[in-house]
Amino acid sequence: MSSDASAFVGSIPEQYESGLGPVIFFDFAADIARRAAIFGPRRVLETAAGTGIVTRRLRDLLPVEAQLTVTDLNPPMLEAARMKFRPGERVEFRPADATSLPFPDGSFDAVVCQFGVMFFPDKDQSYREVNRVLAPGGRYLFNVWDSFRFNPFARIAHETIGSFFAADPPPFYTVPFSYYPIDPIKQSLVDAGFADIAIGVVRLDKEIPDTARFARALVFGNPVIDQIRARAGVDPERIVAGLTQAVRQAFGTSPGRMPLQAIVFEARKS
Repeated sequence: MSSDASAFVGSIPEQYESGLGPVIFFDFAADIARRAAIFGPRRVLETAAGTGIVTRRLRDLLPVEAQLTVTDLNPPMLEAARMKFRPGERVEFRPADATSLPFPDGSFDAVVCQFGVMFFPDKDQSYREVNRVLAPGGRYLFNVWDSFRFNPFARIAHETIGSFFAADPPPFYTVPFSYYPIDPIKQSLVDAGFADIAIGVVRLDKEIPDTARFARALVFGNPVIDQIRARAGVDPERIVAGLTQAVRQAFGTSPGRMPLQAIVFEARKS
């Protein structure tokens, strides 16, 4: 089974949507959708859309006549996203690689990406592709996770999962939580042809309604489960039990509370 950190397949989408979504994704999705809708764009592209958490909010906030094109590298995630929509809502779904977008130059007024850039193997190329498919003056809005320091749930998940392996611990959590230094990201955007770059920090104090369910989703709701299984020898249920205990110890028991922090970038095609 694949242990690729970007392979959100199999049973992952359901755990991602129901176990992780309400706790760590929904609020940030509402924030970035609101920021995008302010400009009233008529042609919007979403990359790395996952299960459509941002997509649903975008469709609710964009002008009725706006066309929303939704892409992700993983078809199973897009299938989960598709279920959130009725026929006639002007939403098109198609698998696509964010570093090689299958759209003509100048096709969109805005591009939105929530917590996806960290997984792109060539981030600079992804910025160039977004710039290419944007119309002059078009906007790119994306967010990334801040570091383990500001998202302790991720540090706890990474360390707890790693503690079950004497060597070669699953590295998944280092990927989404390592792409936070602002200056290099800003320079990459400038090099790709963007201007008027605005950067904001969004910090939340978030309730965890069910700590056991959240801990299970931290194991089964992303590709770390594939990395665990690829190493063999450790029952994932043992890891879930250990992580449930660690989450409760750190944040309290149903409901718990924890801090979350993301960095939001807004840039204009010059």
